[in-house]
Amino acid sequence: MTEDRRLRVLRAIVQDYVETSEPVGSKSLLERHALGVSAATVRNDMAALEEEGLIAAPHTSAGRIPTDAGYRVFVDRLSQIKPMTPAEQRAIGHFLEGAVDLDDVVDRTVRLLASLTRQVAVVQYPSLSRSSVRHVELVPIGGPRLLVVLITTTGRVEQRVVDAGCDLLDEAGEATLAALRTELNAATAGRTLADASTELAAVPDRVDPSRREVVRAVVAALEESLDEEREERVVLAGTANLVKSGGDFSASIAPVLEALEEHVVLLKLLGTVAEQGGTLAVRIGAENPYAGLRSTSMVTTGYGAGSDLVAGLGVVGPTRMDYAGAMASVRAVATYVSRILAD
Repeated sequence: MTEDRRLRVLRAIVQDYVETSEPVGSKSLLERHALGVSAATVRNDMAALEEEGLIAAPHTSAGRIPTDAGYRVFVDRLSQIKPMTPAEQRAIGHFLEGAVDLDDVVDRTVRLLASLTRQVAVVQYPSLSRSSVRHVELVPIGGPRLLVVLITTTGRVEQRVVDAGCDLLDEAGEATLAALRTELNAATAGRTLADASTELAAVPDRVDPSRREVVRAVVAALEESLDEEREERVVLAGTANLVKSGGDFSASIAPVLEALEEHVVLLKLLGTVAEQGGTLAVRIGAENPYAGLRSTSMVTTGYGAGSDLVAGLGVVGPTRMDYAGAMASVRAVATYVSRILAD
């Protein structure tokens, strides 16, 4: 019972400090929360929490603030993540479903997360190393010109125009394209990009010699598409939100901003999401492995196409963060992005 009561006191301190940014005293706790105990009991509980390293006095003030360890206990003991309202869910769905391509999906996602959480949002582009080929389409666009379209499971669309060396709009050309389309999709659909590239190399040898010139041109275009843009990328939004919270950092905010500019750092942090099975993760303060981010907290999760995780997304902000709200927003947005990619 005593432990449960102290956890209620800790929860109240975290909630008040997040809301007001002011150290919390026993008097304000009793005024703002129905703790059902005396002022002396609250003071004793606060003393015990301070002894355990869960709260601390920032200066001579009678108030206390949560420590990193206190935030960790608070997050671990959240009985449930605050659900988003139906109106918020509809707004998320409507905003993201208006995207026209993968770049637009990523751009909308990062701006939406920053707006919902008032933190810095970070979204990793779908990893091509974890992508597969969904479909190959061949579209004649006049004379010998052919549009070769490669669509991946992560929503990336690559297009190339090739010269097939013959007219593709007559009956013979249509038959050639139909057979080639079937052959190419049989070789690549459902395979990773690396495996698809290997399979493509063997396609010209399996077709009629009279069609090999067309096939080689198409295969060369597809291999070029498969090799392009392999570099992993992240996109950020809401850096101004962090600057507005500058008072939450005991030292300069400069190391945090410098760390956020190092995209390789963010890619490594988001890359661990897949290793953890895409579960919602919260890193608080010193739990972050990079010195520049040890005055911040990160809430991250994975997203993908169906059950396949392809990347991570999340938010970065001061440790004085609305954890329940941030966790709900990150999880909800990741769910919607995954649905869009799966469709």
